[in-house]
Amino acid sequence: MIFTLGINHHSAPLAIRERVAFGADKLHHALAELANAKVVREVAILSTCNRTEIYCAAESAQRVVDWLCAYHQVTYDDLSPFLYVHDQPAAVRHAFRVACGLDSMVIGEPQILGQVKDAVRAAEEVGTLGTQLHKLFQRAFSVAKEVRSTTAIGANIVSMAAAGVHLAERIFESVAGQRILFIGAGEMIELCAAHFCAEKPKQVTVANRTVERGRELADRYGGSAIRLDELADALPQHDIVVSCTASPLPIIGLGMAERAIKARRHRPIFIVDLAVPRDVEEEVGELDDVFLYTVDDLAQIVESGMESRQAAVVEAEGIIGQRVQDFIGWLQARDTVPVIRALRDSAERIRRNEMEHALKLLARGEAPEKVVEQLSQRLSNKFLHAPTSTLNAADGADRRDLQVAVERLFHLHSGD
Repeated sequence: MIFTLGINHHSAPLAIRERVAFGADKLHHALAELANAKVVREVAILSTCNRTEIYCAAESAQRVVDWLCAYHQVTYDDLSPFLYVHDQPAAVRHAFRVACGLDSMVIGEPQILGQVKDAVRAAEEVGTLGTQLHKLFQRAFSVAKEVRSTTAIGANIVSMAAAGVHLAERIFESVAGQRILFIGAGEMIELCAAHFCAEKPKQVTVANRTVERGRELADRYGGSAIRLDELADALPQHDIVVSCTASPLPIIGLGMAERAIKARRHRPIFIVDLAVPRDVEEEVGELDDVFLYTVDDLAQIVESGMESRQAAVVEAEGIIGQRVQDFIGWLQARDTVPVIRALRDSAERIRRNEMEHALKLLARGEAPEKVVEQLSQRLSNKFLHAPTSTLNAADGADRRDLQVAVERLFHLHSGD
């Protein structure tokens, strides 16, 4: 059975989501631990700023939930109000919708597809992706491509990065002329840099734990790179701050922010914190002259594009519905493979035995016509012995069910 379980921006606030997030440095260990615990047969974990989800083939979803709680030291009572658990076909449909961007904060945004592919790649590296989940995700990628190429779901997409620019323009008349500080150098920061730098800011700085990686990003936009431990000195010099790191603890605390505001003589700072867990202490947002927004806050600016996308969403849901049925059909066909194999093995044993018997008769000089006639009769009798005996021994509803099954299996019709 395939299950999908987890929490996302629809079901849980940021404060809950950050408690069960898997950092990139912990993901491989978590996958291995879950697989070694024999809780699942196959598993992949998708953990982003908006969701933490476990996709698995397992006997019981509850054991996976229990593991999740234990791993993050969260009680079941604390997590359960925000948790969803899907079994198939709902689990399959959810996977397809996530890959297509239909479950995202910004409907149709393409970034989630890359994040799903990263999750699959991590599972493959650890060896926790088996036949069923491999097929599930390959179908999910195929459905996402079909939806994006045949509907308008990707038209006028407002990504998280573009939403950040839009929000900044509510605080400043224009991003152009502002000094921007990017904290981190991962995929989300790269996307944000592309959107913000398209507005021709006055200055670009990248602060990163590894200066070399930060410099690679800064060089693309004519900016400079600094170490994270230089952040306190750099913060007052910037008007816009965009942060998204994998740090387990806040990088910008209340004290650092207060000192920056004082040094800026209370000129406003616009901060977008896209990290989960948060890079900026929540109390920073209470300061005058600081405009702090988290990933949840960005949801407020995407509503305007929703109506124009509804027709495309309906089309996409139709495609997904059909592809879910196709995948469930594939799963069900897999269930019949052992029975078909056993049936063919049984028939082959009978055929070999009767062939050996016929060859012995021919070797003794029996007439070929008589041997062939006998061979055909013996094959027919032995092939039909088990089903006819079972039918004769059955009674009541069991007999009626068997009769219907035999008629379907052998293409028989009443009265023939």
